[in-house]
Amino acid sequence: MKILHTADWHIGKVLHKHSLQDELKLFFDWLLTTIEEESIDLLLVSGDIFDLANPSASDRALYYGFLKQLISHKLKIIITGGNHDAVGLLNAPKEILATLDITVIGGATENIEDELIFFTNKNDEPELIVAAVPFLRDKDLRDKNTDAQHKTRTEAIRVGILNHYRALYSKSKNRYPDTPVIAMGHLFTVGAEVSESERDIHVGNAAAVEDSVFDGFDYVALGHIHKPQRVAKNDKVRYSGSPIALSFSERSDNKCILMLELIENKLGPAKVIAVPKFRELRRFSGSLKEVQNKLLEYQPTYQLPSFLELEIKEDTFSASVLSQVENLTELYAENEKFSILKSKTAFTSGMKDTSDLYVEGSNIEDLKPQDVFDKRLELEELSPDIKLSLKDTFLELLENIDQSDLA
Repeated sequence: MKILHTADWHIGKVLHKHSLQDELKLFFDWLLTTIEEESIDLLLVSGDIFDLANPSASDRALYYGFLKQLISHKLKIIITGGNHDAVGLLNAPKEILATLDITVIGGATENIEDELIFFTNKNDEPELIVAAVPFLRDKDLRDKNTDAQHKTRTEAIRVGILNHYRALYSKSKNRYPDTPVIAMGHLFTVGAEVSESERDIHVGNAAAVEDSVFDGFDYVALGHIHKPQRVAKNDKVRYSGSPIALSFSERSDNKCILMLELIENKLGPAKVIAVPKFRELRRFSGSLKEVQNKLLEYQPTYQLPSFLELEIKEDTFSASVLSQVENLTELYAENEKFSILKSKTAFTSGMKDTSDLYVEGSNIEDLKPQDVFDKRLELEELSPDIKLSLKDTFLELLENIDQSDLA
């Protein structure tokens, strides 16, 4: 049996008001070819299928159109929900999709055993078990009867995640002790390297779990972090990453999917399959004159027009420079080779760009509520304990708002 692991498609993602749908279409075409060439039997998609809880009609059409194409390849598919996905929307067609060998688990199931998927060989013998764990929300993890045992909400969440995976592993091994078990998941792990485009839920990285949560599993197919990576240098616990760059901070990432092969009841090591780059995200930095020259010399080589970010650095504040930067953006607005998505101007002396208050590459319209709250909190002269308590309370409110949006 050959297995592919991918995640974080984020269908509907917009980067500075520019759709990324063209990249995803090319990725899906490439993925279909890869599935055929590698004779893949099982496709695992670990969350964040969509970027928004209520995707547009064209985004839904892209998703279902791709699933329709997959069906003709006669492979089994398991799709789990991520924190960006609306549970109800993903689950709505699950009964119909199940008849087509597509299993969808949009959110934690009422009966935890419903997250266990069993595969048998031609002799009807157990061949593989998949613990298809979606993004676990606060309500899935916390128990009012045991919350008092934990010092913080964060600790309660960590323990809830641990107990969820331990229960699934135990039930798998009690039923088929000699059958390999793959776990799926959509969460933060300790030490994971994040980019600008991840949305912090579960108290940001504070509720990140150790890789020991996954002890015993033969492989763990994770989503949520967009940079491909191993967890704690463990080859068996891996993020596939997003298949395309979702922010300028990911412009240098080597995007990939991961392939595993099950031979004689044993899973081999994950093999990295590089995803082709369809569009370049590029940042040009320097003085206005230097950036102008770089734009004149730039010759993109990828299939789709490049997306550019300009970072102008001048010594002294000048309104003329700001005007010229604006004109530069307008000048290349109709360029077929590239689009300037964002420009930032900073001066060594004089007025500074207000975006300096935020993380590199961020734009005010892209900031999340938590980003703004964290920056506001930094300005207050409060003790670390009080700041942590305020952050914890704010994130609990944010989580409740998200839940009402996704209900």
